[in-house]
Amino acid sequence: MADRPPERPVVAVTRRLPQACEARLAAHYTVRLGDDAAAYTPESVAAHATGAAAVLVTPGEAVTAATIAALPATVRIISSNSVGFEHVDLEAARGRGIRVTNTPDVLTDATADIALLLILAATRRAGEGERMVRAATWKGLRPTTFLGVQITHKRLGIVGMGRIGAATAKRAQACGMRVLYHNRKPSPDAPKDCVFVPQLDDLLAQSDVLSLHAPLTPETKGLLNAARIARLPRGAVVVNTARGGLIDDEALIAALKSGHVYAAGLDVYANEPALDERYRGLDNVFLLPHIGSATIETRTAMGMLAIDNIDAVLAGREPPHPVV
Repeated sequence: MADRPPERPVVAVTRRLPQACEARLAAHYTVRLGDDAAAYTPESVAAHATGAAAVLVTPGEAVTAATIAALPATVRIISSNSVGFEHVDLEAARGRGIRVTNTPDVLTDATADIALLLILAATRRAGEGERMVRAATWKGLRPTTFLGVQITHKRLGIVGMGRIGAATAKRAQACGMRVLYHNRKPSPDAPKDCVFVPQLDDLLAQSDVLSLHAPLTPETKGLLNAARIARLPRGAVVVNTARGGLIDDEALIAALKSGHVYAAGLDVYANEPALDERYRGLDNVFLLPHIGSATIETRTAMGMLAIDNIDAVLAGREPPHPVV
C-alpha cells in the first residue's frame, strides 16, 4: 500500500484575499476561506479555526482575549493583514504562546494618496458637489457657488512623521503646501523643508490643515479632543487616514457644526463600520470606507506579507514581521 501524502496544514482566513494571495495559499496549505459578509464573534472565529495551524485576520475582526482563549490548541500564529495590531489582544496571545504578526511598509504610497485625496476633497467641497450632480440639482456654473479653500501656500500639520506621514508631506509640498510636523523626536523620514514642532499644541495652532498619521495607543486615544481642536485656527480642516480612535467624535462634530473646523476628510472611524451617525448628516465632511490601502497592488502585497509570516512560523523560523 502506497504511503499517504502528509496532510497539509490548515490556514483559516477570515476574509477573502486578492486572487494571487489565495492561489499561493492553496498551493501549500488546506485553506478555509471566510465570508466577507460575516460578523465574526469569538465563538465563530474559534469555530472557523478548528484544526488550523494559522489564522489570517483583518482589522475587521476584534481578536479579543475571549477569542484567543477559544482558539484551538493547534493555532500557532495569528497573522494580521494590516499594519496596526490594536485589534489583537497581544497579552492573551503571548500567554498562549501564539505568534502575532503584521504587514508593515507596503501601504505607504496608497495611504498617502488617500490622505491627499481627503485634503483636496474636504477643502474643495467635493462631496457636496458630487452629491448635487448625482441628484440633478446642479444649476450650472455660478461665480459664488461651491467656493472652497485653496491649499497652495497653506500650512499642513502632520501628526506622526513615519513613512505614510512623510509620503503625504511630499505630495502636499508638490501642491505648494508648507509642511510642519509633530513627532516624539525629529524624524529621519521627514522630507526636506518640513519643520519639526516639538509641542503638539504649537503644531495645532499653526495648522490650516491637520493630517493624522499616529498609531492608536492608550496615550493617543482621543488625541484630537475638544481642547486640542480649540487650538486649531478657525476654519482649519481635519484629515484622518490613521485610526478612528485618535479623534473625539463628539468634539469634532461640534466643531464642524460651529464652523470652527471648516471641513473634515475621514477614511477611518471609531467602532467602524458603525461610525457616529451624525457624520452622515454633515455636508462639510467627506467620508470614505477605510480604503487607504485599497489598491490591488497594495492589498496583494499585504496578503503576501501575511503569508510570508505564516510560512516562516509553520516552518519553525522567525517571522519577518513579528509583533508577539
